[in-house]
Amino acid sequence: MNTETLEDVVLDRILTLELARVTERAAVAAARLRGRGDEKAADQVAVDAMRKELNALPIEGTVVIGEGERDEAPMLYIGEKVGRKGGGPKVDIALDPLEGTTICAKNLPNSLAVVAIANEGNLLNAPDVYMEKIAIGPGYEAGTVDLDLSPAENMARVAAAKGVSIDQVTACILDRPRHAKIIEEVRQTGAAIRLIGDGDVAGVIHTTDPEETGIDIYMGIGGAPEGVLAAAALRCIGGQMQGRLVINTQQQRDRAIKMGIEDVNKKFDMLEMAKGDVLFAATGVTDGNMLAGVRFGQDSITTHTVVMRSSSHTVRWIKARHRQTDRFS
Repeated sequence: MNTETLEDVVLDRILTLELARVTERAAVAAARLRGRGDEKAADQVAVDAMRKELNALPIEGTVVIGEGERDEAPMLYIGEKVGRKGGGPKVDIALDPLEGTTICAKNLPNSLAVVAIANEGNLLNAPDVYMEKIAIGPGYEAGTVDLDLSPAENMARVAAAKGVSIDQVTACILDRPRHAKIIEEVRQTGAAIRLIGDGDVAGVIHTTDPEETGIDIYMGIGGAPEGVLAAAALRCIGGQMQGRLVINTQQQRDRAIKMGIEDVNKKFDMLEMAKGDVLFAATGVTDGNMLAGVRFGQDSITTHTVVMRSSSHTVRWIKARHRQTDRFS
């Protein structure tokens, strides 16, 4: 007996092709401006392209992680409704049309176009504030790392779980002044650090394949919206992640409560940030450890995309060649 619901059928259809088209279109638009030094322009064209493609999907989507609140973001703002007219399953959407705007503007590695979709109510509606994060890839016992432990303790636990000395473990940390103490403590253990200038969604995802990326653990403070996107990706690939909002003002506290977060000091685990069946897609804008960037040929455009689903743990790698005369022209 087939017990699949309409939502399951449509989500699977999105997984096979349409979700890839969403990130492909945004990535190509942004890639045309990579290395030009204009972060705002690159982000805007990616937003415009992603919005157009989302509105072609057979869904009733609500943006829960987007470009900001309505007054700050004219398109793909938190609460915006997207999808093809005529109905479809109700879904939450988390997105970053250009993850790593500075990276793209400087044409540095690991800029991505990213989107995650889950059934309504299953993605954490996180305010645009900072979030403490820690993440590791699959294969570790539950509770191996914890936000409430010191960086040194977490590094030691990862080394012990891997069965290696701590000098063979590498942490990925955003290169920010706020991380000076974390960086110092990790280095004192003898472990290595990969400092990144931007793009912490990619940083978290890289923990899932240390042999390829050289990254075992991600830690530090980054954007809360990016934390939800990263949790969605880990739900599909496997791994562990915790996040806790960094609330510094009453205005931030009020905003978080308004968005449905009753305990602003709560330590969220991966399943609380991204529940149920989750779909995730990312297309490379610039070359990176995981995905190649967009290539522009004389008559064609080549994109490299990963599309994943949590319920089946399916991971699809799509290298697509598009004609310049098609929708990317």
